[in-house]
Amino acid sequence: MNQSERTISLKDLIATNNVRFGTSGARGLVVDMTDDVCFAYTLAFLETMSIEPQSSVALAIDLRPSSPRIAAVCAAAIEYAGFTVDFCADIPTPALAFYAQQQGIPAMMITGSHIPFDRNGIKFYGLSGEITKDDEVSISQAIIRLPQVVHPIDLTDVHMAARQMYINRYLDYFEPHCLAGMQLGFYEHSSVARDLLREILEALGAQVTSLNRTNEFIPIDTEAVAEVDIKRAHKWASENKFDAIISTDGDADRPLIADEQGRWMRGDVVGLLCAHFLNAQAVATPVSCNTAIEKSGVFSTVIRTRIGSPYVIAGMEQLRESGLNSIVGFEANGGFLLGSSMVKDGRVLALLNTRDAALPILSVLSMAKGSACKLSELSQTLPARYTASDRLQLFPSDISSQLLLELAASISSINQLLKSFGANVSELDQTDGLRITFDNDEIVHFRPSGNAPELRCYAEAEDPIRAEYLARTALKLIRKRVVI
Repeated sequence: MNQSERTISLKDLIATNNVRFGTSGARGLVVDMTDDVCFAYTLAFLETMSIEPQSSVALAIDLRPSSPRIAAVCAAAIEYAGFTVDFCADIPTPALAFYAQQQGIPAMMITGSHIPFDRNGIKFYGLSGEITKDDEVSISQAIIRLPQVVHPIDLTDVHMAARQMYINRYLDYFEPHCLAGMQLGFYEHSSVARDLLREILEALGAQVTSLNRTNEFIPIDTEAVAEVDIKRAHKWASENKFDAIISTDGDADRPLIADEQGRWMRGDVVGLLCAHFLNAQAVATPVSCNTAIEKSGVFSTVIRTRIGSPYVIAGMEQLRESGLNSIVGFEANGGFLLGSSMVKDGRVLALLNTRDAALPILSVLSMAKGSACKLSELSQTLPARYTASDRLQLFPSDISSQLLLELAASISSINQLLKSFGANVSELDQTDGLRITFDNDEIVHFRPSGNAPELRCYAEAEDPIRAEYLARTALKLIRKRVVI
């Protein structure tokens, strides 16, 4: 070993700073994402994935204030390992992933997605796309050699090819002027896609109005839309004649779409509609998603997975191995994945095994425009199953996990805790968290977040107000039961 190097175990490093893999990449508090930690994760990724040195590694960032510093450290590690940095600057995660896929190179995205600005993360892509859970285990167990002192590097050489390739992906697939005449409000906040996505929408004929653009990072959670954003959407809709209001989370791998009345559409409904628009035949989707997916009868095969894009990707691979075609995956957050290329009127949309916000936004808008109907009318064609979600923040994951184990061991305890719902438990599903189906066909699903100290609740009922009541009340009852 060179005297200027030191040998460390990534596992030991993880144990001391709490930056670790969650449902999507390695994440933690910014103060814990030190230069050593970011450098070590990068080296462990490159060495574990057996990527040939001398090749390029694509690197991009979201608009969090901490992302440039972390990227500079990761870039230093990339060069230290003998690779060339292909810096794509601030672009959506799916844009980086698509570029890396087309170039046949690995990639790293510095993003915390929707979590608060005091946290951040690194998402890794190998030569086959988004890394698997097995890859995460291997990376976490790596023994690596770091320099005695880590020196971040300046990232001034920006390559624009990834941005343009992503734009062309959609302009080449969707019919020219397919959104002509549509009036769209774009809740831009600090989305990394706010300029790029506008360019796509306007190129397809839409007229786009900017809403609440900010230089301050705003964490937008598309599964648990904040009350302030619910009110904003209603206000924007009432003051304008928008056909829709669109937005994304911070790194633009999750869409947020409101209809003409300013009502935010649920992500799994958006995913269902997008899959239908693409003429998908087989779907992989997490257990938390709306059962309207099966009840609609649109798809020949539906398989349910754990929550998180790596599990959805594994599900799509299972569908491919079964000999199926026209495969898609989507999550309750609206993130949409393509497990196979799609062909429409001779135009090809290449597969992309990572979450994407642009495709579901464009598909749902095109579906409404092509059908000459309002966005609100699209959802009315689906079975009457409505979902809602909420969360308890600053709720430690270890406490959540222990609570759910206790509840799963006693149906009578669940019936007692949720007795105000007026129904009894008929089925439990522990695929991911604790999913409770009642004898009136309503569903309450508890799950600790994989990215932050939060307990999430997903609920489903035949009425949207009832679904919201179930999610909100279930968490209130949990909060009353647990003292933190």
